[in-house]
Amino acid sequence: MLLTKFDPFKEFSNLQRAFVNLPKASEDMSISAFIPKVNTREKEDAYYIDVDLPGIKKEEIDIDIHDGMLTIKGERNFKQEVKEEDYYKIETSFGKFQRSFSLPDSVDIENISASYENGVLEVVVPKIDKETNRKKVEIK
Repeated sequence: MLLTKFDPFKEFSNLQRAFVNLPKASEDMSISAFIPKVNTREKEDAYYIDVDLPGIKKEEIDIDIHDGMLTIKGERNFKQEVKEEDYYKIETSFGKFQRSFSLPDSVDIENISASYENGVLEVVVPKIDKETNRKKVEIK
C-alpha cells in the first residue's frame, strides 16, 4: 500500500503559483476594470449627467440614444510605450466602459448636447414642458 505524506502548505504553494501566472493588465484587457464615476442632477429645465473620464480624448467617447436609453461608451487604453519607468503600483483602471441611463418621456432627445472639458463629460438632457408635449386628437 502506498502512503502519501500530508502537506498542509501544498495548497498555499498552488495558490501562490496561480497568482504569479495571472495575466498582467497590459497583456489581457478583455475584462474591464474601468467604471467611470457619474453624477446626475436635475434643474428646472434639464437633467445633467457628469461623467469623470480622465485621460480619454473626446474622439474616443461615443454617446448613443436608442429606445429611451442614453448610452455613453468608450475605452481607456493602457500606456504600452512606457519603457523607462518601472511601476511599483498601478491604481488606474483601464479597459472598455459603458454606462446607460433610462430617459423619462418628458425629455427633448433632439436637443441633447454634450461638452467635454478637463476630463469631465457633461451631457445636458433638456426637458419638454408637459403641456407642449400634449396633442388633442380630433375624432372623424
